[in-house]
Amino acid sequence: MRESMTSRERVRRAIARQPVDRMPIDLGMHYSTGISAFAYHNLRKHLGLSTDNIQVPDFFQFLARVDEDILQRFHCDCMVLHPGWKQTKVWNPRGEYRFHVPQGAQLWENNEGAWCVGTPEKHAKMPAGGFFFDGGYLPLEDISEDERLDRYAREAERVFKETDYYTMYIGYSAYFYGTDVDYLCNMLTDPDIIIEGNERQSAWQLENVGKVIDKFGRYIQGICINSDLGNQGGPMCSPVVWEELCAPYVKRFCDFVHQNSDLKIFLHTCGSMREFIPGLIRAGVDIINPVQISAANMDPAALKRDYGEDIVFWGGGCNTQTVLGAATPAEVAQNVRELISVFKPGRGFVFNQVHNIMGNVPPENIVAMLDTAYENSFY
Repeated sequence: MRESMTSRERVRRAIARQPVDRMPIDLGMHYSTGISAFAYHNLRKHLGLSTDNIQVPDFFQFLARVDEDILQRFHCDCMVLHPGWKQTKVWNPRGEYRFHVPQGAQLWENNEGAWCVGTPEKHAKMPAGGFFFDGGYLPLEDISEDERLDRYAREAERVFKETDYYTMYIGYSAYFYGTDVDYLCNMLTDPDIIIEGNERQSAWQLENVGKVIDKFGRYIQGICINSDLGNQGGPMCSPVVWEELCAPYVKRFCDFVHQNSDLKIFLHTCGSMREFIPGLIRAGVDIINPVQISAANMDPAALKRDYGEDIVFWGGGCNTQTVLGAATPAEVAQNVRELISVFKPGRGFVFNQVHNIMGNVPPENIVAMLDTAYENSFY
């Protein structure tokens, strides 16, 4: 079995359900397909690779930029689009761990041994021995939106011209804010508030994504939108209410992108969200991630059978909730083989674990997952 395509071509064709040499593999293209910087340090050390220059593009989830030596080692086909922070510093949270983080991250250790970032009045916290910051996202750089997009444009051109990786621009809401209790209540009691908010958000997002398309749309392959629609046990809200208040704005966004470019729409949504898939297909969403197969009503075989011809599954390749961090390498490999056997046939699938690899996942399990994925990737 030999590869006969570039990574970018492979992902594009798999998404279009056209013949490919093998199933594409992703590690770290999105901030929900990546790996904790702590786990990444351990993985690089396990493989005998340098840990001196681990970059952290998502500071609050504390995810590592996956370097090209790791992408090549595990035959990955995608790369995160992040231009890097304007200025960085080395931060040593504990032990041998040292990471390159944004210079603007104001960090201090509190009396409980937790690391805090921000200001005493408003900050996020990483508990002692923890792996990420909890408490919301805070600005870490003083940069205008136009300057930010220009920096992304230069990085997109570099990735396109100097590599053959597939990449997407991340940065938009999917018009649903289900972690906000007031928002959920307003959907039922004051729907006009939801409509007004989505109208404002839609106006900004269409203007902004128009700039993205003009500045660097020719160098990227997709646009990511993000809204968690499900939790562990079921939908965050009534799918009927979502169809009325939110879906029209998703469709407006998808239509604009599809009419003005050949970019694909990648939707990140966690949890039990099967009931929303028909509406997402009608709205024009091309790809869903992370395919949380451990949530209620998310049986892999049923998802592939019912929707595999109409939407791409990007994820669902390894159960991170109960297997990747808790099982043996052999059990991880078996889980991966079983899930690939479901999602891979007929293409329309990009391999990725369910959401990010957590900081305490053993490197042996990560190797088992990715090596097994490649071994079972060829058609």
